[in-house]
Amino acid sequence: MRLFRPWSVMERLYPEAIFRIKTTEKLLLLTFDDGPHPASTPLILEILSSHHINAIFFCTGIKSEKYPDLVEKIKSSGHVVGNHGYSHLNGWKTSRSSYIADIERADRLTSPDFFRPPYGRLTPGQYNSLKNKYKIFFWDLMPYDFDTALGVTDVLNIIKKNMRPGSIIVLHDSPLSCATRLLEEFLEYANSEGYRFADPKQYSWTV
Repeated sequence: MRLFRPWSVMERLYPEAIFRIKTTEKLLLLTFDDGPHPASTPLILEILSSHHINAIFFCTGIKSEKYPDLVEKIKSSGHVVGNHGYSHLNGWKTSRSSYIADIERADRLTSPDFFRPPYGRLTPGQYNSLKNKYKIFFWDLMPYDFDTALGVTDVLNIIKKNMRPGSIIVLHDSPLSCATRLLEEFLEYANSEGYRFADPKQYSWTV
């Protein structure tokens, strides 16, 4: 079953985490998980630049270590790099100590400030250990751009149907994702509907 939004109980379990921008304005935030990758990151950066949009790239430590030049390119292009763990661990299947150690290992390669749990899977104990150090990001809309059973049109329709003022949208910086093929059309559609995009460097992240 595809869940385009997190379960509502998660906002009660993780009250200091970010799920959505609190606004009534037509404001969105774009985020990209799982990168960087030479087959997708440069193209995403090029498209975002052409629309003057900045995003948060939640990068894994292992890929950031492999492609440090791409991490620097993300930063120099005006975007924010966030921490997506070193090894992309599933928090539900990992002990608290191992999970925290994996995230902290990625700090110097990605970010010591912003963190998104891989798969969105985080236990309350892990959350309590992390919340005072990191601003923890979940999302408001997951359109399943990584699901190969869905085509570009399917994913675009999910976004169009479910985005709303304040949506934090998660796409994937990966050659397995269709994000690079839908991004241009999505940005043009959002603009036609009167949406603009938050600059994560300038926005005050409060719950």
